[in-house]
Amino acid sequence: MKIGTLARKAELPTKTIRYYESIGLIANAARTDNGYRDYSENDVATLRFVSRSRRLGFSIKQVAELLALWNDRERSSAKVKSLATDHIREVEAKIAELESLRSTLLDLTERCHGDDRPDCPILDNLANPE
Repeated sequence: MKIGTLARKAELPTKTIRYYESIGLIANAARTDNGYRDYSENDVATLRFVSRSRRLGFSIKQVAELLALWNDRERSSAKVKSLATDHIREVEAKIAELESLRSTLLDLTERCHGDDRPDCPILDNLANPE
């Protein structure tokens, strides 16, 4: 199948598919005699796997590791679980960072009068963090 069909089936832009090929995340497609990329249903499944992994926040490097494990029928599920557990810790750290940002923003907006006066704790904090 051509890249446009693959893109529709995998629900990804063709540009993303080409990017994944260029960085080696997915194998380069076979080429037809006239030079068009020729993809298979296996490529659809692989791209769906990659897409779902990315939506769950896994990095490109982590997705490559997950793909290798997915394709290795001799794999240990302990390796997969370890990768996911490490990612959970990363997600929790991001959540903590976002909660801290939210708390700071809430505090700043509560201290700002939001009226016609020029003084503003939000701008003051941005200029000179405490």
